[in-house]
Amino acid sequence: MLRTGVYALIALAVFALVFSRMPSAGAGPETGARLSGVQLRLYPARDPGAVWRFSAERVVSDPLRGETRLTGLADGGRWLTPAGGGKAVLDATLDAPDLTIDAQDNLLTRQAQVTLVQQCAEIDLRGTREQPVRVEQGSGFSAPVAEVDSPQMKARIPQLRMSFNFEILEAGVADFSGDLDPTETCENGQRVPL
Repeated sequence: MLRTGVYALIALAVFALVFSRMPSAGAGPETGARLSGVQLRLYPARDPGAVWRFSAERVVSDPLRGETRLTGLADGGRWLTPAGGGKAVLDATLDAPDLTIDAQDNLLTRQAQVTLVQQCAEIDLRGTREQPVRVEQGSGFSAPVAEVDSPQMKARIPQLRMSFNFEILEAGVADFSGDLDPTETCENGQRVPL
C-alpha cells in the first residue's frame, strides 16, 4: 500500500513537471480593438461649443487598462462653433507623436505642440512618463514645461495649467522676453513680416 502511494506521488510530480514546461497559448484571449486610418471627433464636456478632430494611423483600445492609444496623428485641431451658430472655425491645432485617452477621457502625451491660430502663438508642451502633458476634461491643459513663441513674445513657463480658452490658471516662475522692434506680426492666423 505504501509503495502504491509513493508511485502515485511520483506520477503526479512528473505530470506536474511536464505540464508546467508545456508552452502556453498566452495569458488569455486578447481584448480590445485595433483600428487603422481613423478619423476621431472628441466633444469635451467642459469645453462647450468645441470639437477636437484628429486623424490617426492606428488606434488601439485596451478596455482592461481603460486606455485608448492613438499613433500616427495628423490634422489635430480644436474647432469652435460661434455662440450664435454658424460654421465652426479652427481655433487651435494640436500636434503630438501619440496620444493616450485614459478612462476619464483625458488626453495624455509626453510632448505636444499647440498653435493658437488667431494669435500665431506656438506653445510647446513637454512632459515625462511620470508627469505627462495632459488635456483634462475638467480643466484644460497642463504640462511640466511650456515654451511659448509668438510674434510679440517668447516665454518658458514651468508647471503650466491653462484653460481651454488658453488662459493661464496656474504656473511656476516664468521667464518672459519680448522684442521691442518685432520683425513680424500676426494677420489672419499667419505670421507676416513687418
